[in-house]
Amino acid sequence: MARVQGKPALRPFLPADAPLLAEIFRASVAELTGEDYSATQQEAWTSMADDEAAFATRLADALTLLGTLDGSPVGFASLAGAERIDMLYVHPAAAGRGVGTMLIDALEKLAASRGAVRLTADVSDSAQDFFKRRGFVAKQRNSVPLGNEWLANTTMEKRLAAKERAQ
Repeated sequence: MARVQGKPALRPFLPADAPLLAEIFRASVAELTGEDYSATQQEAWTSMADDEAAFATRLADALTLLGTLDGSPVGFASLAGAERIDMLYVHPAAAGRGVGTMLIDALEKLAASRGAVRLTADVSDSAQDFFKRRGFVAKQRNSVPLGNEWLANTTMEKRLAAKERAQ
């Protein structure tokens, strides 16, 4: 995919988006996590999207938003329950264009408007700096079994200000 241009925008997830989001997920893991995870770990991770029906159900069961550039989806994020960021992935061609920030900001505002006092996320080693820059703090180190592999991640948390919840 060529480098995408344009201003980021948001839209809600539609069931028909699932195959494209699975591709964004796979590309993001494959191209943006290689410094922190082995090829076999990345393969185990991307296999989560092999069952596209289950992947679509996971997205539909959460509050999922798409980030777009020029109307084309280039990233997505989901809020599971009131406080947990379940997924946040941006296509490598759109990385660094503000899509991830726009998505996380939107989920933060939605969670706060629903009365959440914090946000949590199980964050890959590759994404920790991104979350730290947005006020998240590491709380716990985890080892997650996926297939025949173990992947490390960190549970991070951000406290939401009372004024954000009152808006």
